Amino acid sequence: MRNAWAAPFLAALLALTGCGGGEKDTTIAATAPAHTSTTPAAAPANSAPAAQPAAVENENFVNVSGPLIVEHQVDVTAQKEGTLSKIKTEAGARVKAGALLAQLDDRQIVANLEAGRAKSRSIENDLRNWQAEVQVVKADLVRAQRLYDDGLIPQDQLQHAQFKVESEQWDIKRVSEMLNTARQEERSLELELEKTRITAPFDCLVARRYAREGQSVNRGDKLFWVTAESPLLLRFTLPEKFLGHIKTGQQLELTSPDAPKEQHSAKIKEVSSVIDPSSGTFDVLAEVSGARGSLRPGMTATARLQIPQ
Repeated sequence: MRNAWAAPFLAALLALTGCGGGEKDTTIAATAPAHTSTTPAAAPANSAPAAQPAAVENENFVNVSGPLIVEHQVDVTAQKEGTLSKIKTEAGARVKAGALLAQLDDRQIVANLEAGRAKSRSIENDLRNWQAEVQVVKADLVRAQRLYDDGLIPQDQLQHAQFKVESEQWDIKRVSEMLNTARQEERSLELELEKTRITAPFDCLVARRYAREGQSVNRGDKLFWVTAESPLLLRFTLPEKFLGHIKTGQQLELTSPDAPKEQHSAKIKEVSSVIDPSSGTFDVLAEVSGARGSLRPGMTATARLQIPQ
């Protein structure tokens, strides 16, 4: 009986001893990966080299984006009130500087201009008449001087001839000023006539037409929107830490999602020397070099700019 009671007790004791040895092995197995994870050999072989070039690229290159712009892009407005009698061009047309885009009704101004020119001609003829009259009184003065020298006429008659010449000369000056005034009025009417001709301010593409024939317009009303097509410019800002590293003439690569198959080059045209205190940035202006291809004003472009060290 005593041996039969001891046998189960010994079996239970051996079972407890075996469980304690298993827990010691699990702890070692758990700590081994933690130890090996701190060694360089445990990291993937390609992970460290892949991270280094990306960090270098972020330090040496900056990607900037923005819309392509042109320097010459304006709304052509009416310079005087009137009625549009003719529209000479439509949206999408390419025109040269000075080309006629539209015409205001100019009949009244033309009539006033013709009257002004007639007035100028009349005053000019009057001036010539006064100039001839001066020659006559000058001849009378010469004759009176001779007669006075010979004692044939009194001195007051000689003075009368002298005053007559002086009076005629003042009349010439008066009529000359009248002629100048008439010519300036004529020039003013010519300028008003020029305002009735809506012309292209530079070689451009007519991007939009706002007005139509027969429409009454006031001074300042928009009639056309015109834009140059080159040179294409990209204006962007950079953090102030790059100031002094960006130079004019520096080259950069340029692409556009609207023309994904094309790659273009550009160069820095202007670098602002002033930092915007509100954003801590400065302005940079780049100009697209070479042929513009499919690029057009208004397209979004991305440029890759190298930062010199």
